[in-house]
Amino acid sequence: MTDSSPAPGRARPGVVAASSYLLLLFALTQLIALIATIAVSSRLREGFERAYEGTTTGAQDVGTIVVAFTIGTAALLFVLALCLVVLSLFNNRGNNGTRITTWVLGGILICCLGGSLISGATGAVGGNAGRDGPSGEEIRRSLDEALPSWFGPVNTVLGVVGLVSLLAALILLALPKANEFFRKPKQAWEPPVPGAAYPAEPGYPQNPAYPTTPGYPGQPAPGQPGQPAPGQPGQPGQPGPAGRPPESGERREGEPPSGS
Repeated sequence: MTDSSPAPGRARPGVVAASSYLLLLFALTQLIALIATIAVSSRLREGFERAYEGTTTGAQDVGTIVVAFTIGTAALLFVLALCLVVLSLFNNRGNNGTRITTWVLGGILICCLGGSLISGATGAVGGNAGRDGPSGEEIRRSLDEALPSWFGPVNTVLGVVGLVSLLAALILLALPKANEFFRKPKQAWEPPVPGAAYPAEPGYPQNPAYPTTPGYPGQPAPGQPGQPAPGQPGQPGQPGPAGRPPESGERREGEPPSGS
């Protein structure tokens, strides 16, 4: 069986539960109507055969077709009513998709049941008075004589009860309380469990170290050991800062003065 309990943390309102019971009542009315139609199928055939007796249209064929169509229609309505019952189980769980499907299918059934009730109340029965077939009044008279007296009132009561229950079920699913139930719940904030480790916050990325400036091959960078400070003479035997050759008359460092 399908679990019809609502989702955790969501209380099912009474209007949704009442709608499910009304859909179940609608299915019950369609089941009774199907049983009643099968029970009078032989008399229904007899009424049509008597109405079409003596015409060029085959009376037996007409009776068989009408009985098959009537029973088939009643069976289809019952199957669709069972589909509504299954949808109501998912409606009780807060499924908005099944609620929309219930509205669509229920609306179609309301139109079908309403048309059937109007046709039965006005006594409209298709005839063939323009040709040699019986008129609608003759068919209605033949059916009233063939069908039992309880069939008409029971069929009318079942149609009215089914139509009202289905219409009320669809209205209940559209009320504000039902809308709140079918609305998706917002995700609530859950406090941390005592003793649980907090997730570590992402750290900022460290700046990459700048590369050092490479020195000239074989020559240390300024300020390093073995390199004279700017403005001081270089080491003995080393060329001057600019590395130029001495001019004429210029004494090299460490060279004795001329004429000594």
